[in-house]
Amino acid sequence: MSSKRWLLAIVSFAVTIGASVYIVYTTWPQQRNPAILPLWAHAAATAIVALEVLARALKFKLSALSLRIPLSIGTGLRVCLGGDFGAAITPGRSGAEPARFLVLSEAGVPPSRNLLLLFLELLLEMSSLAVVVVALGIYFRKEAGSALTGVLGVVGVYAAVVLGIGALGVVLSRGDTSGPPPKWAVSLRLTGRRWQTIQRALERIRSSVIEVRGARFGFLGLAWLASVAHILLRTMLLPLLVYALGVVAPLAPLVLWPLALVYGAVVAPVPGGGGLIEVTFKHFLGDSIPAPIFGATLVWWRFYTFYLYVILGAFAAGRTVMRALREDQDEAVQDADPALRSA
Repeated sequence: MSSKRWLLAIVSFAVTIGASVYIVYTTWPQQRNPAILPLWAHAAATAIVALEVLARALKFKLSALSLRIPLSIGTGLRVCLGGDFGAAITPGRSGAEPARFLVLSEAGVPPSRNLLLLFLELLLEMSSLAVVVVALGIYFRKEAGSALTGVLGVVGVYAAVVLGIGALGVVLSRGDTSGPPPKWAVSLRLTGRRWQTIQRALERIRSSVIEVRGARFGFLGLAWLASVAHILLRTMLLPLLVYALGVVAPLAPLVLWPLALVYGAVVAPVPGGGGLIEVTFKHFLGDSIPAPIFGATLVWWRFYTFYLYVILGAFAAGRTVMRALREDQDEAVQDADPALRSA
């Protein structure tokens, strides 16, 4: 990344940490010892994180098997953690997919199948998230309230964007992608090299649709179940932290709001959220989590859902992610896979 982007990331992380410190300070219990999370809760939270990462790696592995793409579980782990690291240090989590793409390229996955695997993984994530949210909404229908509305809003936008892009690509790829640009492309100034780039993308989408039709749906179903498992594991962390501190609190907000915060973080315009997640956490969960434990809960929840993933991602694929996030990303990808030069 350029020096300006690094400066933005550093400032954003400083603001994020500052927001946590401010919330801890303003909610610090008076005439009472600060809340201390017991060791068994730390062990349980660490186990949940480990299982969640493993479930995502299995999802990648099984998705690759469904498309007959050779991929080890170790590569799946590096893809997931590298994507987490790339997402954390870029605005709007925009560095996630370039990081994953380059990790897969270094593992020998051809460019066209690389893109297919990444988009299939995104579709599995979207569909499993929708099912989990609907199921949780039905289960908590009497007590969910605004939490359910918030999660449904985030999931609805997320699903609409993913499905909309996919449907548009499939529809356009069915037409004639050769020859000069059509009128609609000319009106959008998609001519010359821009149109050639779109032509190549549409041709890849067409071939990808054909490949998905020939996928092994048994492995695809298992990948979907792994996706459901990793989402459910994410919902367990906040209830664990709150109840481990000896407090009785309503379960629905503790389960539902973290999903909205984690998946809604994509709209944050700066790396790490710039304090947006912390402020939103305080706004929507301030009435559900008692003040004496609120600061400790926020700090440890952010650690086990964000900072720990940044650390693990840096160790697992930090150098690869840095290459993927160079200003000239095309050059970084070509260095990893020379076949891209002729793609």
